[in-house]
Amino acid sequence: MSKLQAAFQNGKVFMAFITCGDPDLQTTAAAVKAAVENGADIIELNIPFSDPTAVDPVIQEANIRALQRGITTDSVFDFVRELRKQITVPLVFSTYANVVFSYGADRFVRTCAEIGVDGLIVPDVPFEERQEFLPQCRKYGVALISMLAVTSRQRVAAIAREAEGFLYLMGCPGTREQELTELMDTVRQNTGIPCVVCLNGTEDYRLKDVATKTDGVAVDTPIVTLMARYGTGSAEPVGAYVRQIKEELRAI
Repeated sequence: MSKLQAAFQNGKVFMAFITCGDPDLQTTAAAVKAAVENGADIIELNIPFSDPTAVDPVIQEANIRALQRGITTDSVFDFVRELRKQITVPLVFSTYANVVFSYGADRFVRTCAEIGVDGLIVPDVPFEERQEFLPQCRKYGVALISMLAVTSRQRVAAIAREAEGFLYLMGCPGTREQELTELMDTVRQNTGIPCVVCLNGTEDYRLKDVATKTDGVAVDTPIVTLMARYGTGSAEPVGAYVRQIKEELRAI
């Protein structure tokens, strides 16, 4: 059983999204540790990119700030090498295809495996083009995480059948509870792989409604907002936020 699979064995999973290097890597490390200590089961580490079009303005600005402070792919790799000495929960990278291509796909994924990264999310690579990175991910044992949206509709079954690690359902403002229910029914009919839904603070449904239907939640924008607000003092508020959400998940 992989570390990612094991993370889903003890109840609803909480995955915390943190942009590497915003405001600096020392604060990133402190926030990650605080999140884990307060119940985060998986950490999604965002490698900054200059044109992160698949995210909202809050995360775009965090990427820009990190790049302006000199964060590079190599500095993130070095950061994770040190982080792994203290953090044992699964780590997942999220970044963009250009970052992987420019580094060299084989070299990028091989390094992920060497430093203890368990999965890779590349939001600008659609399911139909996942062969760009899938061979390397399978070669080195890094799960290539597939993303879903309510708007995927006809593609949900195909994506679910080919999923590895877990399925990542993107939060969609305006999504009705019934739409989520129908999507998850299709997922369950086509795979036993766990599914988490990303809550970015704009959804019309509640945490309990979402977590009851899925295997856990991921949170990005609210955490990035806390990091932007508190800067180098972010660890404590991030930890408190994670603890609050995790307590709600445990009660479901």
